[in-house]
Amino acid sequence: MATYVLVHGAWGGAHGFRKVRPLLSGHGHDVFTPSLTGIGERSHLASPQVNLSTHIQDVVNVVWYEDLTDIVLLGFSYGGMVVTGAVSHLAERVRHLVYLDAFVPDDGQSLRDLTGQPGGRLLGLGEEWLVPAPSRAYDDPADAAFADPRRTPHPVGCFTEAACVPRPLAEYPFGRTYIKATMEPEPRGSASSPFWAAAERARSSSAWSYREIATDHLVPLNRPQELADMLLELA
Repeated sequence: MATYVLVHGAWGGAHGFRKVRPLLSGHGHDVFTPSLTGIGERSHLASPQVNLSTHIQDVVNVVWYEDLTDIVLLGFSYGGMVVTGAVSHLAERVRHLVYLDAFVPDDGQSLRDLTGQPGGRLLGLGEEWLVPAPSRAYDDPADAAFADPRRTPHPVGCFTEAACVPRPLAEYPFGRTYIKATMEPEPRGSASSPFWAAAERARSSSAWSYREIATDHLVPLNRPQELADMLLELA
């Protein structure tokens, strides 16, 4: 049996995998969905001090304290920043690393670097440190009714702190897969999309596997069965 650790994206929470969890655990697998500090069910812990390092430690601590090994580690969207940072701490415990329509930073890159909005400076006195949640599209109105009220502002430090990637991902012995949602506003292969850029790098590399799901960015809610089927193949 496999152990899955699924890391949610910005403005979200562990509840974003509520449709995927039973599809994996129903096959006898262990499924962990850490909630990142300051958003989702842990939004009461938001502060200007919360940053990418905080979220990396959230994931590392779950793996360490639960003593998880041979894990399939997935990062969704912003969660790609988190799992990239966690790998250097957890590499010997990872069986397969999965990016789900996610950011894949190089060493020294922040999320805002990848989106063309360079960050990294310290906040000035009185500056806003929470980033409001943008609107999202859902296939099912019931999902919108559930998820939209639970989308919480995100601490900006998570977007401005650079990732530390001391070793290229392709050099690790575990497997690597990039799963791209293809029905995005940006056209296929758009140079302006960090998700398409990451997807193309994975698709053209022998060190990666590449898959696609025909939906928009919110894959775990819109296509849970297709996502689960792909993850079950890795088990």
